[in-house]
Amino acid sequence: MALQFPDIDPVALALGPLEIRWYALAYLAGFLLGWQYALSLAGRDKSGSSLDKKTIDDFLPWAIAGVILGGRLGYVLFYQPRFYWQDPLEALKIWHGGMSFHGGVLGVIFVMVVYAFLRKLPLLRLTDIICCTAPIGLFFGRIANFINAELYGRITNVPWGVVFPHGGDLPRHPSQLYEAALEGLVLFLILFLLVHYTKLRDRPGFLSGLFLIGYGSARIFIEQFREPDSYLGFIAGHLTMGQLLCIPMILGGLFLLFYSHSCKKHKEA
Repeated sequence: MALQFPDIDPVALALGPLEIRWYALAYLAGFLLGWQYALSLAGRDKSGSSLDKKTIDDFLPWAIAGVILGGRLGYVLFYQPRFYWQDPLEALKIWHGGMSFHGGVLGVIFVMVVYAFLRKLPLLRLTDIICCTAPIGLFFGRIANFINAELYGRITNVPWGVVFPHGGDLPRHPSQLYEAALEGLVLFLILFLLVHYTKLRDRPGFLSGLFLIGYGSARIFIEQFREPDSYLGFIAGHLTMGQLLCIPMILGGLFLLFYSHSCKKHKEA
């Protein structure tokens, strides 16, 4: 027996012509909670680096710009380049939807490199803090995807299958909730435990590498239940664009794990 999609208005609050959508609130919650958590992690840093709470405060607008601009540009380049080539101005209309997580990652990496260079900060310690906070935004973002009844899963006969408004009459995997659980809650808890209860936080780059591997692995797994984008379908065999983009993420994560381990051995030598 399938579950009917709950009647949720994507508009959380309407004040005359002004509409505040759940999607916007999800971004806001992710940034604010992630920012507060990043401040607490910076306060725990005993490495003697210049990465303090004020540095994290100053980085917040950089992070917002990296996520939004990178996410939008990534969506344009990775998912619908032909459409935006024909109508370039449409790429500026962010309110019409269309963001890429992988593009957001590249955007944040870029601003972190620039910010760390300008402030003369230890780059990998900065990336470790930001990567530990990222699952918070992922969790709220995927919940917002569910509220918007978008990015739903493939047709299924599991008892918890949901009939989505624009997904036809057959039940589908609520893949947005799978992603919220794995990419959000589970990944956050793993990184939380490691940063608070192990010495791995003292190995710059390790937590960043683990985040990249954890997200990439979770996304590749969940994409098996998620409906491929209608305008792309499968890219190579049964692989989706999301899965292909996760491969370099995992490779980059493995490199960071190896690098952090090598640096530790070099210090002990």
